Amino acid sequence: MTLRHNPRFVRFWLASSVSDAGTYVTTVALSVLILETMEGSAFDQGLVNAARWAPYLLFGLIAGIWVDGFERTTVLIVGDFGRGVLLTLLCVFGALGMLTVPALMVAIFAFGSLALVSDAAHQSFLPLLVPRSQLTRANARLQQSTTVAETSGGALAGGLVALVTAPIALFIDACSYFFSGAVMLAMRREASSHGRLSPSGPSGGLSVRARVAEGLRWIYSHQHLRPLALSTHTWFLGFSMLGAVVPTLMLRDFGFGALGLGVVLSGAGVGAVAGTTASLRLGEHFGTGRTIIAARCVQPAGVALMALTALAFAGGNALVPDDRSSPADWPLDAWLAIAGVFAGQLVIGFGMGIEGPLQMGFEQAVTPQRLIARMSATRRSINRSMIVLGAPVGGLIAAEAGVTAALWTSTAIMSLACVILGSSEFRHARTEIHQLTDENDPVS
Repeated sequence: MTLRHNPRFVRFWLASSVSDAGTYVTTVALSVLILETMEGSAFDQGLVNAARWAPYLLFGLIAGIWVDGFERTTVLIVGDFGRGVLLTLLCVFGALGMLTVPALMVAIFAFGSLALVSDAAHQSFLPLLVPRSQLTRANARLQQSTTVAETSGGALAGGLVALVTAPIALFIDACSYFFSGAVMLAMRREASSHGRLSPSGPSGGLSVRARVAEGLRWIYSHQHLRPLALSTHTWFLGFSMLGAVVPTLMLRDFGFGALGLGVVLSGAGVGAVAGTTASLRLGEHFGTGRTIIAARCVQPAGVALMALTALAFAGGNALVPDDRSSPADWPLDAWLAIAGVFAGQLVIGFGMGIEGPLQMGFEQAVTPQRLIARMSATRRSINRSMIVLGAPVGGLIAAEAGVTAALWTSTAIMSLACVILGSSEFRHARTEIHQLTDENDPVS
């Protein structure tokens, strides 16, 4: 059965695509809410970003084990509706001017907790919908939807925030989660038995500690997953700095406002569309390992381009003093600056678009079914823990030494991630050679 003729995958794809589109609205809305509406600092932005990912640090290693005890669709439904309710509350309190940075951090922490379990269920649910031979292609389809949402969502988010204010834009994302939850609820009613992975397999009788150890051991003892994980942890440390730095650069240093921030963030989506389109073909031709390494090494160049743009144009005075002015009135320097940041985002997105489907497909293809939820939760928890460190550090560097210094720091760390992966045995990895089959999967 092809993917487009697989009705359960198509519905899952639809639900993911709609919620992805809303996510990019929230990214812009939160930045504007913190830096402009609440008049916060780059460090405040970093703290809120850290709160979003702190649950991965605290609960990530047991999330996969917890998810193993429930139907995947149940976890996904609760995660979608719960996040929708939280964003609705943020919309109400934000519109009333009752939000503070600590209160926002608490709400975003709860949001991140729901995202944590949803992510673990999401990653382990896909292999239940499609055979292993189609995992890379299925991940590519999901990634393509994400990149389309990123491409249009950034610019759309900027326009929406400028038009209806940041709190109302958050409610739009809430609606996207309600829609996704409704689609998953319909899937559960039709065939909920296909959404459960029984925890009573080979590891079902182990203690929580033993099962956590089993998930860690699988990743960090695997010839290919270990260097991939170590490189990705390092990459997240550097990349997470951008979440606090880029909004500060666009909103404070350049003065572009919500629309300008949305436009440059959509650059990553444009690049990712091109990257995901070429991902499968490049992986088949050059091999999974070499393609991912090359894609990862491209991304620091995009951050360096933004650093050079900041160095050239962030001279202390906003390029657009009044962010409500028409783009037609922007000076040449403003257009050059926005083009430089957009190009940097495009390069980063291109690299991420290439490696994303290949990485997720490889990890799922080489991991036994009973370990996929734990593998995904373990990997994500440590990756997101790097954000808890990197986001506030990036904001602090931007606040104390300037955004240019923060961008160069990010470039150096992401380059180190490339070196770690490129110097390992992962360069010889190929999904079609190393993937498990139903015959050699320990569960089967």
